[in-house]
Amino acid sequence: MKGWKGRRRKGKQTVRALPKWELDEGVPLVRPDRGDVLVSASIGPAGDLVALWSTGEGEAALRSVTTQPGWATFPDPTAARPVAARVSRQVGNTAGVMPLAGLTLAHPSVQPLPQGRVLVVGARCRWRAEGPDHNAEVYDGDGRIEARATLGDGIEHVFTTASGEVWVGYFDEGVYGNYGWGDVNSAPPMGNSGLVRFSPQLEPAWRFPSHVDNDWDAIDDCNALNVTDDAIWTCYYTDFPIVQIRDDSVTGWRNQVDGARALVVSGTRVGLLGGYGPDRDRFAVGELAGQAMRVVGEYRLVLPGGGPLPAHVTVIGRGEVLHVITADHWYRLSLDDVAKQ
Repeated sequence: MKGWKGRRRKGKQTVRALPKWELDEGVPLVRPDRGDVLVSASIGPAGDLVALWSTGEGEAALRSVTTQPGWATFPDPTAARPVAARVSRQVGNTAGVMPLAGLTLAHPSVQPLPQGRVLVVGARCRWRAEGPDHNAEVYDGDGRIEARATLGDGIEHVFTTASGEVWVGYFDEGVYGNYGWGDVNSAPPMGNSGLVRFSPQLEPAWRFPSHVDNDWDAIDDCNALNVTDDAIWTCYYTDFPIVQIRDDSVTGWRNQVDGARALVVSGTRVGLLGGYGPDRDRFAVGELAGQAMRVVGEYRLVLPGGGPLPAHVTVIGRGEVLHVITADHWYRLSLDDVAKQ
């Protein structure tokens, strides 16, 4: 224990010694109602912020968990009760709002779809012999459900494209099975490839190749995912290669930066935010050359004024822009600005 604590203390000192990169002033999140609480937030293909809101009581119901003997907790696939929620789509300081009545998907994330529609996806999904949970719902522009589908369990990332395709990255339980998936008499996990592209009709259209079929090994946990209309980028456990998917072909580069939870890309430049333990605020900038990424700069990402990032923060890469979303503000950092330094 002493050795572990010593290594952790040394890691904190190393990160604190990095030069700070201070985020520019962000914009306040636009709450639909004064008392609304942020349930989840993400970034759409056009760079707009899409967020799900509810009351404090509603937010608690949407984060429903089951506690087992021994105090182990498991996120529920279904909310504790139907919840009145609101989806906002914010550009700059203005936002449009869509009300959702009776939302029951627990631990939800949201993404925009063409024609003003919205996709809501629950992170967990239970398999049953009579049929798995539907953990994806498409709402029309008036907030009415027009389609339901199953995207599988253990969902870490959901990003749509301008044409309505849906890219889903899975964490380890979604890859190897839980909640009934992957048992002897059940279906294999829908996310067993770690990364799946779904059609606009929410049917599986492409899966990340297995370790037999690609040189960069299989995905055990899709740590970071960046979706653009031109290419998809990911960095995943266990060896954390930087991988590009373009026209369903996979290209990769070796990488020595472990545990990144967001990545941004501009040309041959890559930025990786995060890591394990004290490295959670590390922002590593690298250059893709040959078969590897060469780190050319490392920083500690901080809020305007120099304060640390909050413990609970959403970080998302879309193209070259890193989005940092707190409970109250939305910050953006372009990799091109960092590359100029």
